[in-house]
Amino acid sequence: MTVVEFIDVLVPVTLVEMMVATGLGVSFGELAAVSRNWRGVARAAVANYLLVPAVTVGLLLLVEPPDPIFAAGFLIVAVCPGAPFGPGCTRLAKGDVTAAVSLMVILAGSSALVAPMLLHFLLPVASGSEMLRVDTGEIVVTLLATQLVPLCIGLGLRHGLPRLATTLQHPANVLSAVLSLALLGTIFVVDFPFFAEIRPRGYAAMSALLVASLAAGWLMGGPGIEHRKALALTTSLRNVAVGLVIATRDFGGTAAVTAVVTYGIFEIAGSMLLALAWGRARWVPGG
Repeated sequence: MTVVEFIDVLVPVTLVEMMVATGLGVSFGELAAVSRNWRGVARAAVANYLLVPAVTVGLLLLVEPPDPIFAAGFLIVAVCPGAPFGPGCTRLAKGDVTAAVSLMVILAGSSALVAPMLLHFLLPVASGSEMLRVDTGEIVVTLLATQLVPLCIGLGLRHGLPRLATTLQHPANVLSAVLSLALLGTIFVVDFPFFAEIRPRGYAAMSALLVASLAAGWLMGGPGIEHRKALALTTSLRNVAVGLVIATRDFGGTAAVTAVVTYGIFEIAGSMLLALAWGRARWVPGG
């Protein structure tokens, strides 16, 4: 098996395991409580499916990456919310962890349908190439199988066998972290020449996207500092595993995969630093 073939296998395996682990950590009652706050869910949807993709398209048109494929990678990760790191960062920031977990599940589940549709319409605009297209139907099927179904399995175990779910939750989270590190590390080593070619303006654009994502979540967070922190960090952390499933499927072995990993590492580091600062601060904006 070649390294590329290993990555193609590791990507969906990592996503499936992460989604099962995510489902194990939240009950139907917690989901129902957040879902009943339809205004909060609507604000989260606007922040994640409207504001962040819009800012990403604007930045890509402004910066004009030399490779349209690289632009495609950034857009892919921008339309994929619901990263499993959101609740952990929210806990560090002393935010509303229950809301962060529930919003993560809602966004991760809905992105299986919404992300492919957004890519269908936005990819030609952001990349500047009408030739770059994705098969929306096949991506939906892929994400349903690797994202939504495993998530429902985890939720079902939590509901039907809560003791077993509690027992499995910690090992599943540890395995998620190990698989994620192995995946990101492997891609980083294989694509290191691509990483070395990223220019300072590329990192400036990533910084702008991270700040804009945090701001979108904060502004749409509604009343309550704890909930604002939860939505800000949930919005800033895009789901790299889902992005990699799409990128390796339609643009495998290209700079699109590199872009997804690059921004994934960047967003995680930036969000964690902010979460730590928020957790120690006595005052935050809007407080």
